[in-house]
Amino acid sequence: MTGIANAPRETKAAILVAQNRDLVVDTVSMPATLDVGQVMVHLKFSGICGSQLGEIDGVKGPDPWMPHLLGHEGSGFVAAVGPGVKHAKPGDAVVLHWRPSRGIEATPPKYDWRGKVVNAGWVTTFNEWTVVAENRLTVIPATTDLKTAALYGCAVTTGFGVIDNRAKVRLGETVIVFGAGGIGLNIVQGAALAGARAVVAVDRFANRLELARGCGATSTIDGSKVDAWVELRKAFADHPPDVFIDNTGQPEVIARGYDLVSSQGRVILVGVPKKGAATQLYTLPLHFGRTIVGTTGGEAAPQTDIPRYMALAASREIDLNDIITDVAGLAQVNDLIRKMRSGESSGRCIIDFSR
Repeated sequence: MTGIANAPRETKAAILVAQNRDLVVDTVSMPATLDVGQVMVHLKFSGICGSQLGEIDGVKGPDPWMPHLLGHEGSGFVAAVGPGVKHAKPGDAVVLHWRPSRGIEATPPKYDWRGKVVNAGWVTTFNEWTVVAENRLTVIPATTDLKTAALYGCAVTTGFGVIDNRAKVRLGETVIVFGAGGIGLNIVQGAALAGARAVVAVDRFANRLELARGCGATSTIDGSKVDAWVELRKAFADHPPDVFIDNTGQPEVIARGYDLVSSQGRVILVGVPKKGAATQLYTLPLHFGRTIVGTTGGEAAPQTDIPRYMALAASREIDLNDIITDVAGLAQVNDLIRKMRSGESSGRCIIDFSR
């Protein structure tokens, strides 16, 4: 382990202390040393993903690690590196991500809060200063806009990875994206860029559907006003869709999407069902070409995919600015989360640590 010269002794952080409760925003003490493979980062921005809402809600069941820190997409600058780190150095601009990349998968750090140990995984981003594993960051050009860069930690790499690595959308195919939140909007962008003939976005919030149209959706369905399944069957009466992507994790949506696709159709599960929730499927179509598969972050490889997707943004093939719709300081993190839950937020919510 190595000491950290001129490092902060404490940082503001949003802490999960109990499920189904607001996060506690308070000061935590930083680790005094960096272990092998650990990197200290001064974060500038962090995105808020639906996965964090799932952690707060206990979607996967009781959480044995509380109190702990949250967040898995962000951007900032490297402040210090521990022994053995080869892929980053102090001063580097970086994206923080939850999918593993190059380098060491270091031991997760421990923080201190009022005499209690605060757990953290290989990456956390709801804290202005953070210690992460080397393989949870990717160096980016120093001139990169750090606000949009934060989205490459999950929203962009997951969304485009779903299209590229899991759905494998081909020219002229038809795609349904059920759920048009931060990841869903990038799935829409990715499907349009891949050459899908029709990209149908389904959501129950009109503001999100408006964003989806700007991202390349050829049509949208507002599930708060019409029966989405009736409308989908009308739209695809002559030719069932090739790909159905579920971002909700709702068993009924999964089952009905599976029934909707063509005989060779692909169903991709992005949303995570609550623990114990079951979906009933008639499996015979699986023997004749239909597929259903889950995805873990779009199976993205950050070290290669982040530069590729940044190049697309630089050439204006994709646009991330409009996807960021709500920005606030860490003190307002619970307000941002409420906006996500209510649908008031139409795109990605971003924590700006300068506020």
